[in-house]
Amino acid sequence: MPKLLVKPKKGDGRVTHVTPKSAKWKYVGFDLWKTPKGKIAKGSEAKRETCLVFVSGKGRVTINGKDFGVIGDRMSPFEGKPWSVYVPPGSKWSVGATTEMALAVCSAPAKGKHGARVIGPEGLSQEIRGKGSNTRHVTNILPEQDPLAESLLVVEVITPNGNTSSYPPHKHDKDDLPKESYLEETYYHRINPPQGFAFQRVYTDNRKLDEAMAVEDGDVTLVPKGYHPCATVHGYDLYYLNVMAGPKRTWKFHNAPEHQWLLK
Repeated sequence: MPKLLVKPKKGDGRVTHVTPKSAKWKYVGFDLWKTPKGKIAKGSEAKRETCLVFVSGKGRVTINGKDFGVIGDRMSPFEGKPWSVYVPPGSKWSVGATTEMALAVCSAPAKGKHGARVIGPEGLSQEIRGKGSNTRHVTNILPEQDPLAESLLVVEVITPNGNTSSYPPHKHDKDDLPKESYLEETYYHRINPPQGFAFQRVYTDNRKLDEAMAVEDGDVTLVPKGYHPCATVHGYDLYYLNVMAGPKRTWKFHNAPEHQWLLK
């Protein structure tokens, strides 16, 4: 089992690099680029689809030589809906930063059924989940209802300070449809203000996996299996970008039975 907490490298460029090999799983890949104005982030995946999420900042997107224009709007992940770009497998993409930019690169296996496209904020659905101190705000980027992706499920969540999230604890580590789907998952965390912290626990029923982590601004956590609730502390809002993928593109989860009463 790899370490579940992935710290970003210092400096600019690709500061986080999670691959199926490094995570010891089969489906999800995640990179984070911190790109100063005038610099370029780029990549290509022969057999994987990619979703570029503009976490913050703006950049000119080129895919296989075609100019998709300057994409992006918000300068903080806490400021509104994101811009994103879908990149099919076998494509070369580049993003030239026109401002300081944080770009998430989410990938999963695909055969190339769909073309490249820009995913604008105006078409993204938002919802509020939970209540009281379990309230969080969800923006769906590539939900399972969107047919124009083969494997990827991508979603942003903002959890107000002092609240819990991904809670009550749930898991999706069995290929047992229609009750539960197998999905690997990454969490890319941001904190506002950035000097704060939050917590995440990843654990299984038998506790053979049971890891509690303090997460800081820019950290990534891996969820290969098990339950994975988060909690942020007073004074600090938590943003996270979830990337999920598995053998079937559907999100069916199982709640921890001992905490099911919280939903009544």
